[in-house]
Amino acid sequence: MFEFLQGGEIVLLLLVIVLLIWGPTRLPQLARGIGKALYEFKRASQGLLEEEEKSENRRKISDEELEEIARRLGIDTRGKTRSQLVEEIAREARRQNIIEH
Repeated sequence: MFEFLQGGEIVLLLLVIVLLIWGPTRLPQLARGIGKALYEFKRASQGLLEEEEKSENRRKISDEELEEIARRLGIDTRGKTRSQLVEEIAREARRQNIIEH
């Protein structure tokens, strides 16, 4: 039906339809609302990226470093998974008041 319309022409057609529906007085309010929504979306997505970067930074401790920390705290590391070591390190660090509860 609209095969003759290209990308820019479709946008122009939509703008004309919006102008006819809401009129020129409401158009600035509509544009402001769309702008705020895009700003909030961008801000929220940026926050997700920052959280992902923080998560990546937390994972940068190698297994060898983790085992060394555990040994210094007096934790036996034999046969334990990474998550078990992390839990025991946190528990022991709290017990020794190295980190707050």
